[in-house]
Amino acid sequence: MELHLEDKVAVVTGASKGIGLAITKALAREGARVVAGARTIDALSGIDRVTAVALDLVAPDGPARLVRRAIDDHGRLDVLVNNVGAVRMRLQGFLGTSDEEFDWALQTNFFAALRATRAALPAMLSGGAGAIVNIASVNAFFEPDAGVLDYGAAKAALLNLTKSLAQEFGPKGIRVNAISPGPVSTDLWLGQDGVAHTVARATGVDPDTARKNVLASIGGLATGRLTTPEEVATLAVMLSSPLTANVTGSNFVVDGGLIKTI
Repeated sequence: MELHLEDKVAVVTGASKGIGLAITKALAREGARVVAGARTIDALSGIDRVTAVALDLVAPDGPARLVRRAIDDHGRLDVLVNNVGAVRMRLQGFLGTSDEEFDWALQTNFFAALRATRAALPAMLSGGAGAIVNIASVNAFFEPDAGVLDYGAAKAALLNLTKSLAQEFGPKGIRVNAISPGPVSTDLWLGQDGVAHTVARATGVDPDTARKNVLASIGGLATGRLTTPEEVATLAVMLSSPLTANVTGSNFVVDGGLIKTI
């Protein structure tokens, strides 16, 4: 299917691994020119049609610097994918989670996207069109325990912002949507500081057993496997395309059947 993304200019945050890297590659394969930001950019080296920018997206000026690079290089901005995010397991529950830890979660998972969006909108408005895709999480509305309560709160704020921006800027040609992945085969779940290893260390089992135990405790996955980054990327690219021009203010769940309710 031709997605009409040839020579569109896209910014992707948190682009060096996992979902962000998959989205960057998928947009580039569709012909977009991608300005990809992350702290480290080795994994982005040599990808055709991709400009890698090393910067801290949690710093107050980081998102605007990335957007400015895209506009300076290409003179326009058509797509913004707010992917940057991270989670730290909170095994001590609410009373063991400090203000500073909530602040870290909000800065990383909400304010980085907020700032990138604020920087991107003027260029999109001047062009009369644009697509913003926010990578949220099922934890924005699914909290089976306190392990990710600060992360979930930040992602819930991102979903709320998605709805508000879609209403305000829809009449001006800007579409804003969200994707809420469930467990994905990235470092967030499988890395040394991810869910599986953190729970394994706390419970005295191996990471594979810990992963299976966590998934079982939250209801299990109908497909029996984690979502791949590429599956999330496919949806992100579709939402970036003019073919979905009347889709806005929506949240798309990609969770392998984790959420059982309608």
